[in-house]
Amino acid sequence: MIAITNSKFFDGDVLVTDHTVFIENGKITRISQDLMPGGCEVIDGEGAFLNAGFIDLQIYGSGGNLFSAYPETETLRQMDLDLVHKGTTGFLACVATNTSEIVWQSITAAKAYREDAVGFLGLHLEGPYLNAKRRGAHIAEYIRKASLDEVKRLMEHADGVVKMMTVAAELQDDEVISYLLDQDVILSLGHSDAGYAEATAAYDKGFKTTTHLFNAMPSIHHRTPNLPAAVYNHPAAMASIIADGSHVDFAMVKISHKVMGARLFLITDAVTECNIGPYQHQLSGDKFITPDGTLSGSNITLLQAVQNCVEHCGISLSDALKMASLYPARLINTPGQTGEVMVGGKADLVLISEDLKLKRVFAGGREYKY
Repeated sequence: MIAITNSKFFDGDVLVTDHTVFIENGKITRISQDLMPGGCEVIDGEGAFLNAGFIDLQIYGSGGNLFSAYPETETLRQMDLDLVHKGTTGFLACVATNTSEIVWQSITAAKAYREDAVGFLGLHLEGPYLNAKRRGAHIAEYIRKASLDEVKRLMEHADGVVKMMTVAAELQDDEVISYLLDQDVILSLGHSDAGYAEATAAYDKGFKTTTHLFNAMPSIHHRTPNLPAAVYNHPAAMASIIADGSHVDFAMVKISHKVMGARLFLITDAVTECNIGPYQHQLSGDKFITPDGTLSGSNITLLQAVQNCVEHCGISLSDALKMASLYPARLINTPGQTGEVMVGGKADLVLISEDLKLKRVFAGGREYKY
């Protein structure tokens, strides 16, 4: 049994400072002020913040090869190891609009790797069923409308490993959307030109979230409200946002948090440098661009996104941490991914210093020190 003492954590918005958190067999078994039982491995938190590990529901690569360029189990293993060292203990590996061969290879690799996974939770397919008008850095020739037969074959091959799909709802048939919802795939409205009524209808139908708010969608307009206005105004629809200051200005992150509260969560949309295949990314400061200069992905971690929310967006640390852990956990609803420090929860945890530096990570029954 591990006992983490002298740390503090948020219970809602209340900062708890005087409890010991006990971990056994990868679970939080007790949180108490009781005397320490014998036989515990005691870890002094040194006054750091204890939080659930971060969950990134959209990331293309980390620590080396881009997954879609090298759709292999070893790429997922590399991502898994690199991300846990950065405090991200749960993630969906993202595959952008691509050939059917690459998508199928990615699914095959994901199925082969999932039994060995530490933080890998499955795949997020961002495309190919998008709106070419809002394609962003996606390859136009691969974008297409979905057919029910194709989607059924894809889901049968996936065997549950595809957890999320970004879809332009306004271009898809109802039978395709209904089928995907029946497969318990989280549908995210994105790379879409949907108007206000179209977006609202998609959310009402079962789209739970929105892919990288403001990017690859129409801008808010006061006479013709559209997708961003629809998600702002919907009572349940969520949205991810890239808080790097390049994809979205920090002022808009701040405004969106004020409007959406617990419906807004953080992603990195991070890629890695790549010079092969259809998606080639070149590092440019805290972001990546394609060879023609199109903004293509971020170069931040979720911890850096949390730091940006606190330092540049005026968001409280409590809320910023929840945007990177609790809120995405609620969306993906994977067993054990509680996203908070609670008895019975998975002991995927991070210790973060007062100046928001990573000190320790607990994941997969292991401890990582810094």
